[in-house]
Amino acid sequence: MSVTSQENDGVSQASEQSLTDEVLASFAGAASSRVRQIMESLVAHLHAFAREVRLTQSEWENGIEFLTRVGHITTDKRQEFILLSDVLGLSMLTVDINAPASAGATESTVFGPFYVADPPEIPLGGDIARGAKGTPCYVSGTVRSIDGTPLPHAQIDVWECDEDGLYDVQYRDGRSAGRGRLRAGDNGEYRFWSVRPVPYPVPDDGPVGDLIQAAGRSPMRAAHLHFKVDADGHRTLITHIFLAGDDYLARDAVFGVKQSLVVDYAEHPPGTVPDGTRLDRSWLSIEFDIVLAPGEEDHS
Repeated sequence: MSVTSQENDGVSQASEQSLTDEVLASFAGAASSRVRQIMESLVAHLHAFAREVRLTQSEWENGIEFLTRVGHITTDKRQEFILLSDVLGLSMLTVDINAPASAGATESTVFGPFYVADPPEIPLGGDIARGAKGTPCYVSGTVRSIDGTPLPHAQIDVWECDEDGLYDVQYRDGRSAGRGRLRAGDNGEYRFWSVRPVPYPVPDDGPVGDLIQAAGRSPMRAAHLHFKVDADGHRTLITHIFLAGDDYLARDAVFGVKQSLVVDYAEHPPGTVPDGTRLDRSWLSIEFDIVLAPGEEDHS
């Protein structure tokens, strides 16, 4: 490299750093110190990224167009920004930062884009499937604190896809299925019917799908069932259970699998089921105890 080239590079680097410093200084007057901290760090890392990869004008324009498409496809039933955060691992990192593992407590994982507030209420032992297609699956366990104390009447929201890999918010007819809310019993016990969790692709017909394809990654999520559990005096738990032996446990598209959440299951022939009735088709059963960490509950 010639002396002139070295000098030009030095001038360019100084100019780039000067711009970054100017932007950082613009947040000095922020009323919130937390806003100032976040924005200064964001700008510093964002500018460092652009310098490191030597971002071209066309690449910058492509990035803006990509984010615009993410916004346009997002609706009250499809959250493409959460999906983007999920596939970049940011959602899972945020979970690990804000809900670190507590000794003896059930681990947390990603919320996902398909939660619906105030789902239909079902009785203890009821059926959350409510018409969703799939092999019947009986899920039971207890909700307790880390000291072993049962948590009676804990609120449990559960949701999952059907055997075609679709959540009810993806149905065209607007019906609700594959989700419900129940309360644990007097001794913290819970039980409900659902359908067998199956692997499914995250929505890949939009910009996030294009990103996954460009990266040569699989869009598949490991088979799972979502839980949101609340009890007074305890930290809200957002978690899944994953089926042992699933092909995608080691390559979940949103990095949400934790080994402690992988559960065994039993397959049963037609016959008498736990509530004493008879079922004329094969079914599964899963046992999963839920242990909540103490802390202020968050019902958001």
